Amino acid sequence: MLNKVNEHVWAGRTDHTENRTSFRYHQVVELVNLEVICQSPNTCAIIGFESEEGVRRNKGQLGAAKAPDALRSELAKLPWKFPENKRLVDVGNIQYMDTNLEKAQQQLGDTIANALEKKMTPIILGGGHETAYGHYLGVRKSIGKEASLGIINIDAHFDLRSYDEQPSSGTMFKQILEHDNMSSYFVVGIQRYGNTKELFDTADRLGVKYEYEENMHIGNMDKLTSDLEQFINQHDYVFLTLCTDVLNSAFAPGVSAPSPFGLDPSIVRSIIRTVTTHKKTLSFDISEVNPVLDENNRTVKLGAYLTNEAITTFLGGVIHDASS
Repeated sequence: MLNKVNEHVWAGRTDHTENRTSFRYHQVVELVNLEVICQSPNTCAIIGFESEEGVRRNKGQLGAAKAPDALRSELAKLPWKFPENKRLVDVGNIQYMDTNLEKAQQQLGDTIANALEKKMTPIILGGGHETAYGHYLGVRKSIGKEASLGIINIDAHFDLRSYDEQPSSGTMFKQILEHDNMSSYFVVGIQRYGNTKELFDTADRLGVKYEYEENMHIGNMDKLTSDLEQFINQHDYVFLTLCTDVLNSAFAPGVSAPSPFGLDPSIVRSIIRTVTTHKKTLSFDISEVNPVLDENNRTVKLGAYLTNEAITTFLGGVIHDASS
């Protein structure tokens, strides 16, 4: 079910009660009922997905179901950079109550589709990376069966495992590609030794485009940016999904599968900016943040900052250069 978020999750320092240039997220966010809200362009809609059943099925470490509210708590403290015509709404959390993952993913999809139909930009806070399949269901429902859809995944893993027994947090993109010939998949951050040869073979068979983690450094960002833009231009629509286990574990210890050779946060930030700048990009999700495994809230805070990057570019905000 979709539950309204406790307003106390959105709390933080208040520098001024009237001067909007002093506002933070917690002062502008609106807790709304998506069913009754009218069309609202220039609006980011936060949707929480409190699921980790996919992680459990994938034999991962549990705790990601606590991430949506934890991420909100860190977002709440960040400065809000936009005028009154740019809105941030929070439609609540899809609360996962049993082992029916597929039903929860469908509900997430319906909620995302509803937000898109109202001209909002969905910002989905997972949850395990099974979040991405619900994300896909919502986008596909909104754009129709005939539109071409590009899926960009920032991830250390392909998530192309077999779903013969049951879907999990490691099967989503195989599910999509084997049943939807109008979708294609580009994953950046792949760990050479984080995926079996069978998974590489599956990726090749399904025509997956991918970039190794070891090639993703500051000196190679121009090529990666060009590759991403070329991929986006080949599709009618795109959505972006971030699995936080792609990050170097020194920066993000609170994930189910930490990556010692993971990406630097500045690289992930650059990719988010590149993808969300495009008008074809409809939505963003962040998954696999695990507050239970975190150290001093480092991963949660980093996840909130990366989410803020997506919101900022979606709403057309100015990203100030650190040297200015």
